[in-house]
Amino acid sequence: MNSEDNEPRYGISIAAKMIGVRTHTLRYYERIGIIEPHRSRGNIRLYSSSDIAILRRAKTLMDDLGVNLAGIEVILRMLEQMSELQSRLEDAEAELRSFREVDGT
Repeated sequence: MNSEDNEPRYGISIAAKMIGVRTHTLRYYERIGIIEPHRSRGNIRLYSSSDIAILRRAKTLMDDLGVNLAGIEVILRMLEQMSELQSRLEDAEAELRSFREVDGT
């Protein structure tokens, strides 16, 4: 995801409409740790496109697969860790390629 995806831009009511939930549901998700929206200077919750994607994934897991909130929290954490590991692997592969180019093999 690019930096634009992480830019806070949607208020809670817009985010709730985009996902198809009520605003109190988003507040609850924040309280239990599924999402942590950015806060404006006036303490208004602002959601990024990345936040919206996470919330949509959580809703899909609940609605389509029947996963409970505890399971969603574990799945989301695992997906984040997998993404981080994938990024580290890609960095290591790029570094290995650069060593091979210098070595001439």
